[in-house]
Amino acid sequence: MIGLVLGETQLGSLIINKLDKLKIKYTIIDISKKNIYKKKKNSYSVSIGQLGKAIYILKKFKCKKIIFAGTVSRPNFANTKFDLKALYYLPRIIKSSKKGDSYIIKEVSKIFKKENLKIIKQTYFNPELVIKKGNHTRLKPSVVNKKDIIIGAKKIRGLKIDNIGQAVVVLKGNIIAIEDQNGTDSMLNKTYKILKKYSKKNIREGILIKFPKSNQDLKIDLPTIGINTIRKCHKIGLKGIALKANQSIFLDKSKSIALSNKYKMFICAI
Repeated sequence: MIGLVLGETQLGSLIINKLDKLKIKYTIIDISKKNIYKKKKNSYSVSIGQLGKAIYILKKFKCKKIIFAGTVSRPNFANTKFDLKALYYLPRIIKSSKKGDSYIIKEVSKIFKKENLKIIKQTYFNPELVIKKGNHTRLKPSVVNKKDIIIGAKKIRGLKIDNIGQAVVVLKGNIIAIEDQNGTDSMLNKTYKILKKYSKKNIREGILIKFPKSNQDLKIDLPTIGINTIRKCHKIGLKGIALKANQSIFLDKSKSIALSNKYKMFICAI
């Protein structure tokens, strides 16, 4: 039996579909805000304040392996009811929530490990979602683009544990934006004004670079892009996206590549 701890993510549905196809049994701990998995069989809606309940369910159904996917929204701690297990870990949860929503799920995964639940990587059953090394579009990065990718990758690898981001935007040797606790979309929105003067001239040189940090837990938190990322990057005037090969998730792959070719953008993994 596989335990799935699923928050707000498209990835969760892809994992479920694959397990159904492979006829592998699973139990879902649905921690999404809108309980998006409530119609699925063996799905249990659990809040961040019910860690004891979640752990009990997983152990009851003898879930030998646990997959975490997605984020959980920061709860209103004043109005949230906590069971004994959650109360015990509450200081750690509150501390992690201050860094951003994605850090809450990381803290929960650490707690599960302490409870002797084995965490396996998000793509354990979906290796096809992991981007392979190479260029995936007709357009390839230029010499200048390649230098910018190196600069961006180095910056991300150098981020300390308390830094939130795993993505940067680089333009002609300059890092013009770093992802914070609000995520990639928020960072891209902020870069629009900086890139606006270039897009007016139909010049596209900025690059989105998403790499895991050196201390990142690759079992529960892989950099991810999909078709919405492509649309956003095109809208603000970026030329391409660079990811870390074999350590990043590429959703909507066929549609994203087709759209990138239409927009004359590149997607590469190094």
